[in-house]
Amino acid sequence: MFPSTAARWFTYDALAIALFALLARVAHRSEDMPLSVTGWLSTLWPFLLGVALAWGILAVRGGVTPSPWRSLGLAWPLAVIVGLGVWGLRHGAVPHWSFIIVATVTSGVLMAAWRAVAGRTSTGQ
Repeated sequence: MFPSTAARWFTYDALAIALFALLARVAHRSEDMPLSVTGWLSTLWPFLLGVALAWGILAVRGGVTPSPWRSLGLAWPLAVIVGLGVWGLRHGAVPHWSFIIVATVTSGVLMAAWRAVAGRTSTGQ
């Protein structure tokens, strides 16, 4: 299954997190935080680091299975934990509880969405 299937799934997770970061930048656009490519990348990289770490662990463990749902159990929490952890280190504060909830739910929905679409496509629905 490695590398083509896992690489494709990693790419889909990375795209989901990229969309999450873009939506965050659009929602919080201001004079202090304008919508720009560098701003988007600044928001993206900590969460993408978590996704990459998860997929690295899966690759080393040989844990890539025929079901993309199993990888969500590692990729999603690590994206959130690493992303919010880096945010906290960069800002010298624990993220506000509402940020934690929104980041967790939104990234989870986006990372699950491609899996749901892929599942429906593979079953012919």
